[in-house]
Amino acid sequence: MLRILDARTGEPVAAAPARRGLTRIEAYASELDPTALRVLLTADLLVRALELGGTPVWTMLTAPRRHAELRTAATALAIRPFEDGRDLASGLGEAQVIHVVAENIENPPGEGPLLAVAPVISGASPAPAPRSPADDPAPDLTALLSDPTSLRLALLSVPRNTAVRLDAGRLGEAARMLARWRRAVAGWARQPSRPVPDEVRARLRAAWEDDLDLPGVLDVLRDVERARGLPDGARFETYVYADRLLALDLARDLGSLA
Repeated sequence: MLRILDARTGEPVAAAPARRGLTRIEAYASELDPTALRVLLTADLLVRALELGGTPVWTMLTAPRRHAELRTAATALAIRPFEDGRDLASGLGEAQVIHVVAENIENPPGEGPLLAVAPVISGASPAPAPRSPADDPAPDLTALLSDPTSLRLALLSVPRNTAVRLDAGRLGEAARMLARWRRAVAGWARQPSRPVPDEVRARLRAAWEDDLDLPGVLDVLRDVERARGLPDGARFETYVYADRLLALDLARDLGSLA
């Protein structure tokens, strides 16, 4: 069962409702900036994880300004579209509401678990003295979205409750890993398919069901990549299965190898 850390209480809570019904996930974005995109990405991951567990989900975006631009940026980052209209969900048997917010939100919404997201900060750090993440400027959004899938992977690589400093090194590392995995998946696809090993499937689900531990999911994929004796068909199916959550388009290069 997926459990998340409720920022209101500091205690883990079940993300899926105890009784049958819809879970509404509401993402809050006060600005059009990288931290807001991280909030929306976290909401997207929560949606995907709940759906993989069989929980129906309704997703809303609350933003006081630049709503259309936020939706456009979210689409570039492979974030599923947010629903229109607040009233329809209530007619579908809504059982729980989860709010996804930046950790420094001034007036957190009431009722329901609160999933807090740490900020995205600039890669530049010109001051010689130690600084808190709140003192650093946000990186340029347009530049980050020039390679949205690498940006998504870079954000997934850092725990949600840890501030992430995006610089050329981190983004370049994400781009190289993404390219390597896509080539590997294209190569593995040429071999007979094999099922995802039970122990690998269990490790993947244990990671993402533990407060959306996406770095843990990526660690499992690294282990699968280098595991000795594992059939390539099983590696392929593992990466495709995990990509239902990650949404990194890992199978993009299928058929591209000579």
